[in-house]
Amino acid sequence: MGESIYGLKRTHRCAEIGTANIGETVTVMGWAHKSRDLGGVIFIDLRDRSGILQVVVSIQKGQELFAKANKVRSEYVLAIVGEVVKRSPETVNPKLATGEIEVIASELRILSESETPPLQIEEDSDVNEATRLKYRYIDLRRPDMQKNLMLRHRVAKIARDYYDSNGFLEIETPMLIKSSPEGARDYLVPSRVHPGKFFALPQSPQLFKQLLMVAGYDRYFQIVKCFRDEDLRADRQPEFTQIDIEMSFVNVEDVLTVNEGFIKKAFKEAMGIELETPFIRMPYQEAMDRFGSDKPDIRFGLELVNVSDLVENSGFKVFADAVKNGGSVRAINAKGCGAKFSRREIDSLVEYVKAYKAKGMAWIVVEENELKSAITKFFGEDEVKAILERVQAVPGDLICFIADRNEVVYDALGQLRLELARRLNLLDKNDFKFLWVTEFPLYEYDDEEKRWVAKHHPFTSPMDEDIHLMDTDPGKVRAKAYDIVLNGVEIGGGSVRIHSQELQSKMFDLLGLSKEQAWQKFGYLLEAFRYGVPPHGGMAYGLDRLIMLMAGRSSIRDVIAFPKVQNASCLMTNAPDVVEPKQLKELHIKTEG
Repeated sequence: MGESIYGLKRTHRCAEIGTANIGETVTVMGWAHKSRDLGGVIFIDLRDRSGILQVVVSIQKGQELFAKANKVRSEYVLAIVGEVVKRSPETVNPKLATGEIEVIASELRILSESETPPLQIEEDSDVNEATRLKYRYIDLRRPDMQKNLMLRHRVAKIARDYYDSNGFLEIETPMLIKSSPEGARDYLVPSRVHPGKFFALPQSPQLFKQLLMVAGYDRYFQIVKCFRDEDLRADRQPEFTQIDIEMSFVNVEDVLTVNEGFIKKAFKEAMGIELETPFIRMPYQEAMDRFGSDKPDIRFGLELVNVSDLVENSGFKVFADAVKNGGSVRAINAKGCGAKFSRREIDSLVEYVKAYKAKGMAWIVVEENELKSAITKFFGEDEVKAILERVQAVPGDLICFIADRNEVVYDALGQLRLELARRLNLLDKNDFKFLWVTEFPLYEYDDEEKRWVAKHHPFTSPMDEDIHLMDTDPGKVRAKAYDIVLNGVEIGGGSVRIHSQELQSKMFDLLGLSKEQAWQKFGYLLEAFRYGVPPHGGMAYGLDRLIMLMAGRSSIRDVIAFPKVQNASCLMTNAPDVVEPKQLKELHIKTEG
């Protein structure tokens, strides 16, 4: 049974004590990180969320105190009263914020004992993730995890202050809403008082924030939980957090500028990093052509080069047919890799691109006096010279080619440049490169459903100069849509919305939604649009992804206090789980099996 803290009040967190406190009597409370008995003197490293403080318990201060200190084990919870003293020069620990001082204990209370924890409380502990998540409350004691969650808190606080100072109002939107699945599945919540009917948990506050613009609130933001019942990939969560924003009477540039201000402030205040603004603006098609991706990592080169015009009439059938069939032939010049990579490493790149639907990868190694390749025999001397000039090849380079449909070429080469960057150690997690990708296609064609679908959502406005193409060539219509990308990760996105009833009806028609279907799904929004809609636009950041990159982590699970695993379950609480039959009966639900 633990002792009471009656009569004691904590005066400082552990790492808040420094040389300025020498001579003071302090009361500190926390967990025993380590304990060392040097015979007559016991050193206890006391830890709380601020850091570690060395406490000294001497037998000279009394047998009872020393005996109690002798009982202390790892993760015992302690309260200690003592005097702050300066350490002798030879015992100063420069690795600790409190390394110049220590506390000589005059009183020690064991508030709570602990069994041996299933994982060590240390920075970047190499522990099985399943164990970490099962005992998350212990994992969260680790200094790196605490830093991550403190960073998350700071960024959320900065967001609130920044958007408030720019005229935004934080307004909560409902968690129990009408289901209107677009893309991912909704999480459904059965209604007890409306048998057979269901609420949905929001995938985003999209419609409600547009309604707030109709209601005249002008500038809205919210830090909000969102939910998607989708087949999870390694770094997706069924519940995630957005910084959600909407603004009235704005164009694309207005939205981008105000949000750059937030990112700039967050990096300066939370990390001491000064970012240059404005960020690069890159149209979607340029991003695809140069990087093979709509979320390009621009920390390094290795850009794609289109050589289709140089090879469309060549004797190499693979290249010529790709161009003739409406595809393309593109290349990456892996600078210096011809000299660095063995034939086995080049072959592994060939296998790598096959995972992205490429049938293979042609390549040329450029040497001082010759070219090593299986394909150069199919080209004339002038053709080879033109290709090498186009990709700016010099001796030592490795030229990698993909020939196929454009979407395959982009995906395979886009992934190949990332793989090359990993192998060449070009990815510096402390180098933060932002850009906006703009002018996304408004539509993409769904081969399974044989119809056009919205690339973002059906309320995204087309660019004014492309509206005439909606009837004749939907695939060429660009949207007033934009994503913000950091180091190859999309951390947010949004659009300027349609505010014309006529244009919104046209959009629904093209998406194959009848007037009746549109009203069934979005009737409350369309009804509101009859009563005066301001031009408006907005975006949302994935807060989890943003913090992951700021913290230099590779998984969003490291910046969420209690995340789910890949199958959307919680290892700590065993959720989801069965419920009492009585609960199901009240909800008019029967389960199969």
